[in-house]
Amino acid sequence: MPVMVGARVKVSTGGPPPSIDELLARAHALYGRTLAEVADDLGVIVGDDRVRTKGKFGNILERALGAHGGSGKVHDFPDLGVELKSIPIDERGRPKESTYVCTFSVADAEREEWASSWVKAKLACVLFVPLLIGGGEGPGARTVQRPVLWRPSTEQEAILNADFDDIVGLVGMGGIEELTAHEGRWLQVRPKARDGSKTAVAYGEDGDRIATVPRGFYLRPSFTDAILRDPTARP
Repeated sequence: MPVMVGARVKVSTGGPPPSIDELLARAHALYGRTLAEVADDLGVIVGDDRVRTKGKFGNILERALGAHGGSGKVHDFPDLGVELKSIPIDERGRPKESTYVCTFSVADAEREEWASSWVKAKLACVLFVPLLIGGGEGPGARTVQRPVLWRPSTEQEAILNADFDDIVGLVGMGGIEELTAHEGRWLQVRPKARDGSKTAVAYGEDGDRIATVPRGFYLRPSFTDAILRDPTARP
């Protein structure tokens, strides 16, 4: 069961972790701490606006754990090849939403292959950090739960590969307008823009360039729920 309150130990990263063992030690040291407590140690103000502060949750964890990958096609912990993903969970330990992986370049779908894809690289080794959401409380009250270091098994990767092939195959054949979040067993594609102010280029059935909303790859909640309990699971 999720834990609500942990011991008060001041966060001090000392820079990027030199090993995965050190990264895990830092993550376990945050277990039971609220984001407000962690942010206070780092000199960061969380705020009370759930929408505006959503991106800060990941940033707080990145700073606390020593992530330094930055933006672009680089891992959060580039020296370790590890990606960091925070997952909001409810009192039952169930993920509240899909987990973002990376952007989907729809215009390049026809040339995309799983083996060389950024999706595969991103999912090669992931540190999942669940954040327990308290009922009616502000964002700072989210409590860090036990981290899970996950590397896809051969069977898991085969299914993710198949999902990827189905998605990029559909888009590569000009079916961007047919693509919905229902496509894919574990890996799905969802719109990434909050509104229609941003567009991306894709190709229709006749090969014509069309404007569409930017999209990203996400892991379904049913999958992350299963691997938080058993990293080898096949939900």
